[in-house]
Amino acid sequence: MNFTKMQGCGNDYVYIDGGQVQVPSEKKADLARFVSNRNFGIGSDGLIFINPVDDPDIDFEMEMYNADGSRSEMCGNGIRCVAKYVFDHNLTDRTQLTIVSACKKKYIDLTLGEDGLVKSVKVDMGAPVLAAPEVPVSLPNSIPFDEAESDPAGIPANSVINEPITVLDRKWHMTCVSMGNPHAVVFLPEDMDLASFDIEAYGPHFENHEYFPNRTNTEFVKIDDRNNVHMRVWERGTGETLACGTGCCATAVACILNGLTDNEITVHVLGGDIKCSWDGTASSPVIMEGPAVTVFEGVLEWD
Repeated sequence: MNFTKMQGCGNDYVYIDGGQVQVPSEKKADLARFVSNRNFGIGSDGLIFINPVDDPDIDFEMEMYNADGSRSEMCGNGIRCVAKYVFDHNLTDRTQLTIVSACKKKYIDLTLGEDGLVKSVKVDMGAPVLAAPEVPVSLPNSIPFDEAESDPAGIPANSVINEPITVLDRKWHMTCVSMGNPHAVVFLPEDMDLASFDIEAYGPHFENHEYFPNRTNTEFVKIDDRNNVHMRVWERGTGETLACGTGCCATAVACILNGLTDNEITVHVLGGDIKCSWDGTASSPVIMEGPAVTVFEGVLEWD
């Protein structure tokens, strides 16, 4: 089967054109584990199928698998690469696209380079999900979903904002956001260095904490100033990655909800920079913009 390796700020996936390559549904998880293996496969953070859609309001579907073979609802870096793939491979000539993942539509604008190929991608990621049962996150004594009211900005009273959580030997404070997939954003204290932070120790324990019924992605963040933050991410089902698009969006939302930054920020991750903006009202979309890069193409032999 033909494949393309692509990356967005170092968050790399193997992409397969689902209109040309037919893989039985029951074998897709095994294929994802195989291609993601950096010693015996291609090497990636997961596998993404780009599927045709019989719907005049939708251009393509993104079907995403993590490196461990589990399904994921959304990937911000992945969907930017999907948009680049379909344009650069002449599957569309449109520079404004609608791509669906896990039944959620995302609206995309492409910026072309001098070579006529896609240079960067801006994605309307939709409004953040903040109500705890919908993220989902389940804290002791949390407000029932049907009893939660909202503030003037529409932020639900049962949102998890700067709430304590104990992981291993420390008490942390987290803000939980879903951008189509669950995130727990944690701000490191001033005396803790992000570069030397032991994410391998804490990441798995956050991911599998009892508060998260579907596990969670976790962002560890240091604030630089009102417009810049640095972040490292532990992705559910994969481990630490060089970037996470939805994680950058969740980070921006958490920063704004906690009053730590302005409404437009650059999130500096290990693989590069992603720009995110949100106006602070619950119904408004998060806008994400960043690069999408083709690494190489090849042919995979797999039974």
